[in-house]
Amino acid sequence: MHAAKAPVEKNKEYEMTIDDLGANGEGVGRIDGFAVFVEGALPGERILVKVVKVTKSYAYGKLLSIIHKSPDRVEPKCPYFKYCGGCQLQHLSYEGQLEYKTKLVRDALEMIGHFENIKVLPAIGMDHPWQYRNKAQFPVGLIQGRLALGFYAPRSHNLINVDVCPIQHDIINKVTELVRSFIQTYKIPVYDENIHKGIIRHVVTRVGFKSNQIMVIIVTNGELPRKKELVSIIRKGLPAVTSIVQNYQTEKTNVILGSKYRILWGSDHIIDEIGDLKFKISPLPFYQVNPIQTGILYNKALEYADLTGKETVIDAYCGIGTISLFLARKAAKVYGVEVVPQSIEDAIENARINGIDNAEFITGKSEEIIPELAKQGIKADVVVVDPPRRGCDEKLLQAIVNMSPERMVYVSCNPATLARDLKYLTEYGYMVNEIQPVDMFPQTSHVECVTLMSRV
Repeated sequence: MHAAKAPVEKNKEYEMTIDDLGANGEGVGRIDGFAVFVEGALPGERILVKVVKVTKSYAYGKLLSIIHKSPDRVEPKCPYFKYCGGCQLQHLSYEGQLEYKTKLVRDALEMIGHFENIKVLPAIGMDHPWQYRNKAQFPVGLIQGRLALGFYAPRSHNLINVDVCPIQHDIINKVTELVRSFIQTYKIPVYDENIHKGIIRHVVTRVGFKSNQIMVIIVTNGELPRKKELVSIIRKGLPAVTSIVQNYQTEKTNVILGSKYRILWGSDHIIDEIGDLKFKISPLPFYQVNPIQTGILYNKALEYADLTGKETVIDAYCGIGTISLFLARKAAKVYGVEVVPQSIEDAIENARINGIDNAEFITGKSEEIIPELAKQGIKADVVVVDPPRRGCDEKLLQAIVNMSPERMVYVSCNPATLARDLKYLTEYGYMVNEIQPVDMFPQTSHVECVTLMSRV
Protein backbone atom coordinates (compact mmCIF):
# COMPACT_ATOMS: atom_id res chain seq x y z
CA MET A 1 0.00 0.00 0.00
CA HIS A 2 1.17 3.51 -0.79
CA ALA A 3 1.03 6.24 1.84
CA ALA A 4 -1.59 8.91 1.15
CA LYS A 5 -0.15 11.88 -0.70
CA ALA A 6 0.01 15.14 1.27
CA PRO A 7 -2.64 17.65 0.11
CA VAL A 8 -0.01 20.41 -0.11
CA GLU A 9 3.05 20.81 -2.34
CA LYS A 10 6.35 22.53 -1.71
CA ASN A 11 6.69 26.09 -3.11
CA LYS A 12 2.93 26.43 -3.69
CA GLU A 13 0.80 29.13 -2.02
CA TYR A 14 -2.37 28.50 0.00
CA GLU A 15 -4.90 30.34 2.11
CA MET A 16 -5.42 28.84 5.56
CA THR A 17 -6.72 29.59 9.06
CA ILE A 18 -4.51 29.30 12.14
CA ASP A 19 -6.15 27.36 14.98
CA ASP A 20 -3.48 27.14 17.67
CA LEU A 21 0.14 27.79 18.67
CA GLY A 22 2.73 25.00 18.78
CA ALA A 23 5.27 24.25 21.49
CA ASN A 24 7.75 26.72 19.97
CA GLY A 25 5.24 29.53 19.47
CA GLU A 26 4.57 28.85 15.79
CA GLY A 27 1.08 29.06 14.32
CA VAL A 28 -0.63 25.73 13.57
CA GLY A 29 -3.46 25.21 11.11
CA ARG A 30 -4.74 22.60 8.67
CA ILE A 31 -5.16 22.44 4.92
CA ASP A 32 -7.57 19.62 4.01
CA GLY A 33 -6.88 18.13 7.44
CA PHE A 34 -3.09 18.28 6.99
CA ALA A 35 -1.13 20.14 9.71
CA VAL A 36 0.91 23.16 8.59
CA PHE A 37 3.22 25.09 10.96
CA VAL A 38 3.75 28.79 10.23
CA GLU A 39 6.10 31.02 12.24
CA GLY A 40 4.71 34.46 13.02
CA ALA A 41 1.04 33.50 12.61
CA LEU A 42 -1.50 33.66 15.46
CA PRO A 43 -4.69 31.73 16.28
CA GLY A 44 -7.79 33.07 14.53
CA GLU A 45 -5.82 34.60 11.66
CA ARG A 46 -6.60 33.93 8.01
CA ILE A 47 -3.30 33.99 6.14
CA LEU A 48 -1.61 33.43 2.80
CA VAL A 49 1.23 30.93 3.19
CA LYS A 50 3.93 29.45 0.96
CA VAL A 51 4.74 25.83 1.78
CA VAL A 52 8.52 25.44 2.16
CA LYS A 53 8.81 21.88 3.50
CA VAL A 54 6.56 18.81 3.39
CA THR A 55 6.94 15.64 5.48
CA LYS A 56 4.68 12.58 5.71
CA SER A 57 2.52 14.03 8.47
CA TYR A 58 2.94 17.82 8.45
CA ALA A 59 4.37 20.77 6.55
CA TYR A 60 6.11 24.07 7.26
CA GLY A 61 4.94 27.28 5.65
CA LYS A 62 6.27 30.82 5.25
CA LEU A 63 3.86 33.61 6.17
CA LEU A 64 3.33 35.79 3.10
CA SER A 65 0.45 38.02 4.24
CA ILE A 66 -2.30 38.28 6.83
CA ILE A 67 -5.79 38.43 5.37
CA HIS A 68 -7.57 38.64 8.73
CA LYS A 69 -5.54 39.79 11.75
CA SER A 70 -5.89 38.49 15.33
CA PRO A 71 -6.99 41.08 17.93
CA ASP A 72 -4.10 39.77 20.07
CA ARG A 73 -1.48 40.79 17.48
CA VAL A 74 0.83 43.63 18.58
CA GLU A 75 3.81 45.37 17.02
CA PRO A 76 7.07 43.71 18.14
CA LYS A 77 9.27 46.00 20.25
CA CYS A 78 12.54 44.62 18.84
CA PRO A 79 13.65 45.47 15.26
CA TYR A 80 15.44 42.10 15.04
CA PHE A 81 12.41 40.03 16.07
CA LYS A 82 11.76 38.54 12.62
CA TYR A 83 15.35 37.37 12.23
CA CYS A 84 16.64 36.56 15.73
CA GLY A 85 15.94 33.23 17.42
CA GLY A 86 15.89 34.63 20.96
CA CYS A 87 12.18 35.57 21.19
CA GLN A 88 9.20 33.85 19.57
CA LEU A 89 6.15 35.78 20.88
CA GLN A 90 6.76 39.53 20.68
CA HIS A 91 3.95 39.78 18.12
CA LEU A 92 1.45 38.37 20.67
CA SER A 93 -0.06 40.56 23.41
CA TYR A 94 1.28 39.79 26.88
CA GLU A 95 -2.15 38.62 28.05
CA GLY A 96 -2.17 36.28 25.05
CA GLN A 97 1.30 35.02 25.96
CA LEU A 98 0.18 34.09 29.47
CA GLU A 99 -2.90 32.26 28.15
CA TYR A 100 -0.72 30.39 25.64
CA LYS A 101 1.75 29.29 28.33
CA THR A 102 -1.01 28.04 30.62
CA LYS A 103 -2.47 26.06 27.71
CA LEU A 104 1.01 24.77 26.76
CA VAL A 105 1.30 23.13 30.19
CA ARG A 106 -2.23 21.68 30.03
CA ASP A 107 -1.64 20.29 26.52
CA ALA A 108 1.66 18.62 27.54
CA LEU A 109 -0.04 16.97 30.52
CA GLU A 110 -2.85 15.62 28.32
CA MET A 111 -0.85 14.56 25.26
CA ILE A 112 2.38 13.33 26.87
CA GLY A 113 1.34 12.41 30.40
CA HIS A 114 -2.21 11.31 29.47
CA PHE A 115 -3.55 13.20 32.50
CA GLU A 116 -7.11 14.42 32.82
CA ASN A 117 -8.47 17.19 35.04
CA ILE A 118 -5.13 18.19 36.57
CA LYS A 119 -5.43 21.54 38.34
CA VAL A 120 -3.29 23.98 36.33
CA LEU A 121 -3.48 27.55 37.64
CA PRO A 122 -3.21 30.56 35.30
CA ALA A 123 0.41 31.51 34.56
CA ILE A 124 1.80 34.27 36.79
CA GLY A 125 3.13 37.11 34.63
CA MET A 126 5.21 40.26 35.11
CA ASP A 127 4.09 43.87 35.51
CA HIS A 128 6.88 44.94 33.12
CA PRO A 129 7.83 41.99 30.86
CA TRP A 130 10.95 43.67 29.41
CA GLN A 131 14.60 44.13 30.47
CA TYR A 132 14.22 41.23 32.87
CA ARG A 133 17.28 39.10 32.03
CA ASN A 134 20.28 39.27 34.36
CA LYS A 135 22.45 37.14 32.08
CA ALA A 136 23.19 37.24 28.36
CA GLN A 137 25.40 35.08 26.14
CA PHE A 138 26.27 36.80 22.85
CA PRO A 139 28.12 34.78 20.19
CA VAL A 140 30.79 36.76 18.32
CA GLY A 141 31.65 36.31 14.65
CA LEU A 142 31.81 37.87 11.21
CA ILE A 143 29.00 38.56 8.75
CA GLN A 144 30.43 39.13 5.28
CA GLY A 145 33.71 40.16 6.85
CA ARG A 146 32.17 42.57 9.36
CA LEU A 147 32.14 42.15 13.15
CA ALA A 148 28.87 40.87 14.63
CA LEU A 149 27.68 40.29 18.19
CA GLY A 150 24.17 39.03 18.66
CA PHE A 151 22.12 35.87 18.50
CA TYR A 152 21.59 33.02 16.09
CA ALA A 153 18.69 32.88 13.66
CA PRO A 154 16.12 30.16 14.49
CA ARG A 155 17.33 26.56 14.06
CA SER A 156 20.70 27.68 12.68
CA HIS A 157 24.11 29.08 13.53
CA ASN A 158 23.60 32.04 11.22
CA LEU A 159 24.61 35.00 13.37
CA ILE A 160 22.29 38.03 13.57
CA ASN A 161 24.02 41.25 14.60
CA VAL A 162 22.06 42.82 17.50
CA ASP A 163 22.90 46.26 18.88
CA VAL A 164 20.25 46.40 21.62
CA CYS A 165 18.12 43.57 23.03
CA PRO A 166 14.95 44.77 24.84
CA ILE A 167 14.65 41.75 27.17
CA GLN A 168 18.17 42.25 28.56
CA HIS A 169 19.14 44.51 31.45
CA ASP A 170 20.35 47.86 30.02
CA ILE A 171 23.86 47.26 31.36
CA ILE A 172 24.19 44.11 29.23
CA ASN A 173 23.62 46.14 26.06
CA LYS A 174 26.34 48.57 27.24
CA VAL A 175 28.81 45.70 27.73
CA THR A 176 28.42 44.47 24.15
CA GLU A 177 29.02 48.02 22.90
CA LEU A 178 32.31 48.20 24.85
CA VAL A 179 33.51 44.77 23.68
CA ARG A 180 32.75 45.72 20.06
CA SER A 181 34.94 48.78 20.53
CA PHE A 182 37.78 46.67 21.98
CA ILE A 183 37.67 44.12 19.14
CA GLN A 184 37.58 46.81 16.43
CA THR A 185 40.22 49.05 18.00
CA TYR A 186 42.79 46.30 18.49
CA LYS A 187 41.71 44.09 15.56
CA ILE A 188 41.23 41.03 17.76
CA PRO A 189 40.44 37.93 15.65
CA VAL A 190 36.93 36.58 16.30
CA TYR A 191 36.03 32.92 16.25
CA ASP A 192 34.98 31.05 13.11
CA GLU A 193 33.31 27.79 14.14
CA ASN A 194 33.70 26.32 10.65
CA ILE A 195 37.50 26.31 10.81
CA HIS A 196 37.89 26.46 14.61
CA LYS A 197 40.10 29.55 14.44
CA GLY A 198 39.94 33.04 15.93
CA ILE A 199 40.07 34.16 19.54
CA ILE A 200 36.84 35.68 20.94
CA ARG A 201 33.88 33.29 20.85
CA HIS A 202 31.25 34.72 23.22
CA VAL A 203 30.59 37.66 25.50
CA VAL A 204 28.73 36.62 28.65
CA THR A 205 27.41 39.18 31.15
CA ARG A 206 25.87 38.64 34.59
CA VAL A 207 24.15 41.47 36.48
CA GLY A 208 22.99 41.60 40.08
CA PHE A 209 19.58 43.32 39.92
CA LYS A 210 19.62 44.18 43.64
CA SER A 211 23.38 44.67 44.13
CA ASN A 212 24.06 46.34 40.74
CA GLN A 213 27.25 44.28 40.55
CA ILE A 214 28.39 43.31 37.04
CA MET A 215 30.49 40.40 35.76
CA VAL A 216 31.84 40.42 32.20
CA ILE A 217 33.12 37.10 30.82
CA ILE A 218 35.07 36.94 27.55
CA VAL A 219 35.03 33.38 26.19
CA THR A 220 38.13 32.66 24.12
CA ASN A 221 39.59 29.97 21.91
CA GLY A 222 43.05 30.27 23.50
CA GLU A 223 44.96 33.23 24.92
CA LEU A 224 43.50 36.72 24.71
CA PRO A 225 45.79 39.52 23.52
CA ARG A 226 45.57 43.07 24.91
CA LYS A 227 44.08 42.03 28.26
CA LYS A 228 45.09 45.31 29.95
CA GLU A 229 43.46 47.32 27.19
CA LEU A 230 40.26 45.26 27.47
CA VAL A 231 40.12 45.86 31.22
CA SER A 232 40.75 49.59 30.70
CA ILE A 233 37.97 49.95 28.10
CA ILE A 234 35.41 48.11 30.22
CA ARG A 235 36.30 49.89 33.47
CA LYS A 236 36.28 53.31 31.80
CA GLY A 237 32.97 52.70 30.03
CA LEU A 238 31.35 50.85 32.93
CA PRO A 239 32.75 52.13 36.26
CA ALA A 240 30.34 49.91 38.23
CA VAL A 241 31.88 46.69 36.84
CA THR A 242 32.79 44.23 39.62
CA SER A 243 34.49 41.38 37.80
CA ILE A 244 36.17 40.85 34.41
CA VAL A 245 36.88 37.22 33.53
CA GLN A 246 38.47 35.30 30.68
CA ASN A 247 36.97 31.85 30.12
CA TYR A 248 38.80 29.29 28.00
CA GLN A 249 36.70 27.22 25.60
CA THR A 250 39.13 25.58 23.17
CA GLU A 251 36.95 22.61 22.24
CA LYS A 252 35.06 22.38 18.96
CA THR A 253 31.68 22.42 20.65
CA ASN A 254 28.41 24.32 21.04
CA VAL A 255 28.93 24.43 24.83
CA ILE A 256 29.55 28.10 25.58
CA LEU A 257 31.68 28.05 28.74
CA GLY A 258 34.77 25.94 29.30
CA SER A 259 35.78 24.65 32.72
CA LYS A 260 38.89 26.86 33.02
CA TYR A 261 38.86 30.60 33.64
CA ARG A 262 41.04 33.38 35.03
CA ILE A 263 40.16 36.67 36.69
CA LEU A 264 41.46 39.59 34.63
CA TRP A 265 40.31 42.21 37.10
CA GLY A 266 38.21 42.51 40.26
CA SER A 267 36.34 39.80 42.14
CA ASP A 268 35.82 36.14 41.24
CA HIS A 269 32.07 36.51 41.85
CA ILE A 270 29.16 38.91 42.12
CA ILE A 271 26.44 39.01 44.76
CA ASP A 272 22.71 39.20 44.12
CA GLU A 273 19.58 38.83 46.22
CA ILE A 274 16.35 36.88 45.92
CA GLY A 275 13.88 38.02 48.53
CA ASP A 276 15.99 38.73 51.61
CA LEU A 277 18.64 36.09 50.82
CA LYS A 278 22.04 36.92 49.32
CA PHE A 279 23.74 34.68 46.76
CA LYS A 280 27.32 34.49 45.55
CA ILE A 281 27.43 33.90 41.78
CA SER A 282 30.66 32.62 40.22
CA PRO A 283 31.34 32.51 36.44
CA LEU A 284 30.28 28.90 35.80
CA PRO A 285 27.27 27.85 37.95
CA PHE A 286 23.64 28.12 36.88
CA TYR A 287 21.56 30.96 38.32
CA GLN A 288 18.01 31.85 37.29
CA VAL A 289 17.98 34.61 34.64
CA ASN A 290 14.85 36.46 35.85
CA PRO A 291 15.35 37.49 39.50
CA ILE A 292 11.92 39.13 39.85
CA GLN A 293 9.99 36.00 38.83
CA THR A 294 12.47 33.72 40.61
CA GLY A 295 11.29 35.12 43.94
CA ILE A 296 7.69 34.29 42.99
CA LEU A 297 8.70 30.81 41.79
CA TYR A 298 10.63 29.96 44.96
CA ASN A 299 7.95 31.28 47.28
CA LYS A 300 5.45 29.02 45.50
CA ALA A 301 7.86 26.07 45.93
CA LEU A 302 8.12 26.94 49.62
CA GLU A 303 4.31 27.10 49.90
CA TYR A 304 3.95 23.68 48.25
CA ALA A 305 6.62 22.17 50.53
CA ASP A 306 4.32 23.12 53.47
CA LEU A 307 7.10 23.00 56.05
CA THR A 308 6.46 23.19 59.80
CA GLY A 309 10.07 23.25 60.99
CA LYS A 310 10.29 19.51 61.69
CA GLU A 311 10.93 18.18 58.18
CA THR A 312 14.02 16.81 56.45
CA VAL A 313 14.21 18.04 52.84
CA ILE A 314 16.35 16.88 49.91
CA ASP A 315 16.91 19.38 47.10
CA ALA A 316 18.11 17.57 43.97
CA TYR A 317 19.86 19.67 41.31
CA CYS A 318 20.40 22.32 43.99
CA GLY A 319 22.82 24.50 42.00
CA ILE A 320 24.25 27.27 44.18
CA GLY A 321 21.69 26.54 46.89
CA THR A 322 18.99 29.05 45.96
CA ILE A 323 15.93 26.88 46.65
CA SER A 324 17.73 24.99 49.44
CA LEU A 325 18.26 28.13 51.48
CA PHE A 326 14.66 29.28 50.99
CA LEU A 327 13.57 25.89 52.37
CA ALA A 328 16.16 25.72 55.17
CA ARG A 329 14.62 28.62 57.07
CA LYS A 330 11.39 26.60 57.46
CA ALA A 331 12.80 23.04 57.73
CA ALA A 332 14.73 21.08 60.34
CA LYS A 333 17.39 19.99 57.84
CA VAL A 334 18.04 20.41 54.10
CA TYR A 335 20.40 18.32 51.97
CA GLY A 336 21.31 19.94 48.65
CA VAL A 337 22.78 17.70 45.93
CA GLU A 338 24.50 18.96 42.77
CA VAL A 339 26.95 17.39 40.31
CA VAL A 340 28.91 20.63 39.60
CA PRO A 341 31.64 21.07 42.26
CA GLN A 342 31.86 24.87 41.95
CA SER A 343 28.10 25.16 42.45
CA ILE A 344 28.42 23.25 45.73
CA GLU A 345 31.31 25.52 46.80
CA ASP A 346 29.08 28.54 46.15
CA ALA A 347 26.13 26.90 47.93
CA ILE A 348 28.23 26.35 51.07
CA GLU A 349 29.39 29.95 50.93
CA ASN A 350 25.83 31.18 50.37
CA ALA A 351 24.67 29.32 53.48
CA ARG A 352 27.47 31.01 55.44
CA ILE A 353 26.65 34.47 54.02
CA ASN A 354 23.01 34.09 55.09
CA GLY A 355 23.77 32.61 58.51
CA ILE A 356 22.03 29.30 57.69
CA ASP A 357 23.54 26.28 59.44
CA ASN A 358 20.94 23.55 58.83
CA ALA A 359 21.72 23.09 55.12
CA GLU A 360 24.30 20.52 54.01
CA PHE A 361 25.54 20.40 50.42
CA ILE A 362 26.88 17.29 48.69
CA THR A 363 28.67 16.98 45.34
CA GLY A 364 27.45 14.12 43.17
CA LYS A 365 24.62 12.71 41.10
CA SER A 366 21.31 12.81 42.97
CA GLU A 367 20.39 9.30 41.80
CA GLU A 368 23.55 8.04 43.56
CA ILE A 369 23.55 10.33 46.61
CA ILE A 370 19.90 9.78 47.64
CA PRO A 371 20.29 5.97 48.03
CA GLU A 372 23.49 6.62 50.03
CA LEU A 373 21.61 8.98 52.35
CA ALA A 374 18.91 6.31 52.77
CA LYS A 375 21.57 3.75 53.78
CA GLN A 376 22.67 6.23 56.47
CA GLY A 377 19.13 6.26 57.83
CA ILE A 378 18.27 9.68 56.38
CA LYS A 379 14.71 9.87 55.05
CA ALA A 380 13.27 12.95 53.37
CA ASP A 381 9.78 14.17 54.24
CA VAL A 382 9.90 16.46 51.18
CA VAL A 383 11.97 16.16 47.99
CA VAL A 384 12.45 19.14 45.66
CA VAL A 385 13.78 18.72 42.11
CA ASP A 386 14.72 21.49 39.66
CA PRO A 387 16.29 19.63 36.70
CA PRO A 388 17.56 20.97 33.35
CA ARG A 389 15.31 20.89 30.28
CA ARG A 390 15.88 17.18 29.71
CA GLY A 391 14.07 16.48 33.00
CA CYS A 392 14.97 13.97 35.70
CA ASP A 393 17.05 10.87 35.15
CA GLU A 394 14.79 7.82 35.59
CA LYS A 395 17.24 6.44 38.17
CA LEU A 396 16.67 9.59 40.24
CA LEU A 397 12.88 9.22 40.02
CA GLN A 398 13.21 5.62 41.19
CA ALA A 399 15.51 6.65 44.05
CA ILE A 400 12.91 9.23 45.15
CA VAL A 401 10.11 6.66 44.95
CA ASN A 402 12.18 4.24 47.04
CA MET A 403 12.63 6.90 49.73
CA SER A 404 8.85 7.62 49.56
CA PRO A 405 8.69 11.22 50.80
CA GLU A 406 5.26 12.55 51.78
CA ARG A 407 5.50 15.42 49.26
CA MET A 408 7.43 16.28 46.12
CA VAL A 409 7.90 19.73 44.64
CA TYR A 410 8.95 19.59 40.98
CA VAL A 411 10.26 22.82 39.43
CA SER A 412 10.44 22.49 35.64
CA CYS A 413 11.40 24.63 32.65
CA ASN A 414 10.04 22.13 30.10
CA PRO A 415 6.35 21.07 30.15
CA ALA A 416 7.08 18.03 27.95
CA THR A 417 9.65 16.42 30.25
CA LEU A 418 7.61 17.49 33.27
CA ALA A 419 4.59 15.58 31.92
CA ARG A 420 6.76 12.54 31.21
CA ASP A 421 8.25 12.51 34.73
CA LEU A 422 4.91 13.12 36.46
CA LYS A 423 3.46 10.16 34.56
CA TYR A 424 6.27 7.96 35.91
CA LEU A 425 5.75 9.17 39.48
CA THR A 426 1.98 8.64 39.39
CA GLU A 427 2.60 5.03 38.38
CA TYR A 428 4.59 4.59 41.61
CA GLY A 429 2.18 5.91 44.20
CA TYR A 430 2.08 9.70 43.82
CA MET A 431 -0.68 12.05 42.74
CA VAL A 432 -0.44 15.49 41.13
CA ASN A 433 -2.16 18.04 43.39
CA GLU A 434 -1.58 21.30 41.56
CA ILE A 435 0.62 23.01 38.97
CA GLN A 436 1.50 26.71 38.94
CA PRO A 437 3.08 28.05 35.71
CA VAL A 438 5.29 31.12 36.19
CA ASP A 439 6.36 33.27 33.24
CA MET A 440 10.12 33.45 33.75
CA PHE A 441 10.78 34.20 30.08
CA PRO A 442 8.37 36.82 28.66
CA GLN A 443 8.34 37.26 24.87
CA THR A 444 9.55 33.66 24.41
CA SER A 445 7.72 30.33 24.16
CA HIS A 446 9.34 29.03 27.38
CA VAL A 447 7.53 28.64 30.69
CA GLU A 448 8.55 27.50 34.18
CA CYS A 449 6.24 25.45 36.43
CA VAL A 450 6.04 24.45 40.08
CA THR A 451 4.20 21.18 40.72
CA LEU A 452 3.03 19.77 44.05
CA MET A 453 2.80 15.98 44.32
CA SER A 454 1.83 13.94 47.37
CA ARG A 455 2.12 10.27 48.21
CA VAL A 456 -1.15 8.38 47.92
